[in-house]
Amino acid sequence: MGYLICSKCKSYYKLQSGESTKDFIDKCDCGGKVRYIENLDIIDPQWKPFTLKRNPTIKERFNNKIQYIFSFRKINLKNRLQQFYDNNIRRHINNNRNQYTINNDPYGMQYGFMNSIRNELNLHNIQWILVIPAIIVITLILGFTHGILTLLTFIILIIVGYLSKSIIIGTKNALITGAIAYFLGTLLTGAYLYLILYIILGIINGVTCGFIGAYLKILTQRSKYTNKF
Repeated sequence: MGYLICSKCKSYYKLQSGESTKDFIDKCDCGGKVRYIENLDIIDPQWKPFTLKRNPTIKERFNNKIQYIFSFRKINLKNRLQQFYDNNIRRHINNNRNQYTINNDPYGMQYGFMNSIRNELNLHNIQWILVIPAIIVITLILGFTHGILTLLTFIILIIVGYLSKSIIIGTKNALITGAIAYFLGTLLTGAYLYLILYIILGIINGVTCGFIGAYLKILTQRSKYTNKF
């Protein structure tokens, strides 16, 4: 079985049955390097036994990743973005605000684009009756189809943006849809190592497609309005 020793703090750990050096970290709490020896004949009898930290198992690593992802909700993201906005963007918005009028802004953006984004940094106004079916469909597509059929996810996200009330809400609806659907799709396929990557991809696809869908709706409404006159 052998022993793991640290020369810096003069301590040792006796490997138990079924244990190997790969089960433990290679650094001691004192900062010293842990190494393996077959027996204790080469060390001083005054050395003391110690407890060595184990390397996390695959299951523990996965649970840590899940806890890390859900810990994001504890971060006050709205206040962080508010502070960044006030310190870096507000003065530029104030300089250009007089160049625009409320009547020229699309619905949902009457008080400026950045102000609209700031007001929507929450889960209010989410059209769940639209988002939940889209999440289910995209999850099934990601879990049971491959190749070109996965492009249907982009079309569904664009539809979510198009059917939303405004361009900001449409982007937010598609963002939530993409993030949750890609998260569930990754769990369904068992690709746990790529969980965070796929969630980020879902957010990016949701924002992009949702904005495109909502903007297409604005163009359609403007076209209808122009044709009336």
